[in-house]
Amino acid sequence: MSILVNKDTKVIVQGLTGKTGTFHTEQALAYYGTMMVAGVHPKKGGETWSSGIEGAAELPIYASVKEAKDATGANASVVYVPPAGAGAAIIEAIDAGIPFIVCITEGIPVADMVKVKARLDASDSRLLGPNCPGVLTPEQCKIGIMPGSIFKKGSVGIVSRSGTLTYEAVFQTSQEGLGQSTAVGIGGDPVKGTEFIDMLDMFLDDPETESIIMIGEIGGSAEEEAAEWLQEQAKKGRSKPMVGFIAGRTAPPGRTMGHAGAVISGGKGGADDKIAAMEAAGIRVSPSPAKLGKTLVALLQELKQGA
Repeated sequence: MSILVNKDTKVIVQGLTGKTGTFHTEQALAYYGTMMVAGVHPKKGGETWSSGIEGAAELPIYASVKEAKDATGANASVVYVPPAGAGAAIIEAIDAGIPFIVCITEGIPVADMVKVKARLDASDSRLLGPNCPGVLTPEQCKIGIMPGSIFKKGSVGIVSRSGTLTYEAVFQTSQEGLGQSTAVGIGGDPVKGTEFIDMLDMFLDDPETESIIMIGEIGGSAEEEAAEWLQEQAKKGRSKPMVGFIAGRTAPPGRTMGHAGAVISGGKGGADDKIAAMEAAGIRVSPSPAKLGKTLVALLQELKQGA
């Protein structure tokens, strides 16, 4: 079992012929043999795309997502389209009935994402992102921009609003010998698809995920809501060892830091409140991003000794 993707996931690439789409598609093919089945470009239908990887098959390019899905049986799409057109690209994938859509693009106008969210809520599709690094299940599938070389198959589920801290958690759990079941970057924009609770629900259900790292940021209330939800789940007997971290603790109130969603306003969204909520839910909060792996190892050892 895996989270969101596996070795059978068939992926089409919206924006394949651009520099970013080409680079990360080559990485997905090189590291994981991910089933990249086609590209989409409205003006290049009928052409083919060749990677720089020796022995890798050429990918057909279709003029629309629907054509690509009908021809290949794709069940996932990754969007590398520039900000001005990315919202429309996501909607095209939703309308084509793609079950799982990953949008890497940063800087999509909020007004565009409001339209996307409305269309998404009326569909059966799941969106990861935008402004996220994607998802990676070691030895099975890589969708997005995560560096595959630092991953190791294992037991830790990682979910994060921060892209770079996702990689940090991955690297440290690999170094500690724990490895990952799946790592997911949900992105830091204020309007997005998948949230913490969605991912935590999947990780709690996944038998291969034995512990969880959750990395949040200042701004919004998603972390507090997730912590409250975890408390309710614990009452039902659903819980796993968890380590958490909140980025942006030293950010001044009212100033956006990095992500569009990472802003403290109206007395809400501060790091201290989020940390308190995490601790109340039984999450061991790491003192720094450099100690995520060691904090988790210490927690697991304590639980083992107390068993």
